[in-house]
Amino acid sequence: MDFWFACGPAVDARSFAPVALKGGLVSLFNLALAEGIDQGFRSEYRLRKTDEFSSVFAFRRSLRSVYFELLHRPNAGPGARLGTVVAKKLVRFSVHRNLVKRIVRESFRRCRNTLPAKDLVVRVRVKIERPDRLALRIDIEQLFQRLAA
Repeated sequence: MDFWFACGPAVDARSFAPVALKGGLVSLFNLALAEGIDQGFRSEYRLRKTDEFSSVFAFRRSLRSVYFELLHRPNAGPGARLGTVVAKKLVRFSVHRNLVKRIVRESFRRCRNTLPAKDLVVRVRVKIERPDRLALRIDIEQLFQRLAA
């Protein structure tokens, strides 16, 4: 089952699996390398320190969707940086919290080249009992798309 999303080529939405292109399987990472696009999630693309998170929260600019709130603040760096906050109160099990964070990181990694130079903090805003991968992914990619516009 292949889908087209705003930030990248077609992939299986449930597993981020490689897609079949012209007779063989090609991973998205290798495809991006062939095109000269850095799609890694290195440390310079992450918010790590408390002060970095606090400055984004203090700037008080946000976009909201069904599941997420995206807080953003301009930065002086060359590109976007991401931090995630998934409260135990809203996503009870650690397996589900880690899944939500993985989905957000993967979507950011794929959309990073289209985003403006901003520090971003994505946090969950509603209680999630059983995460639906496709719904979460579509929701966060729509937020990234709104930020880029």
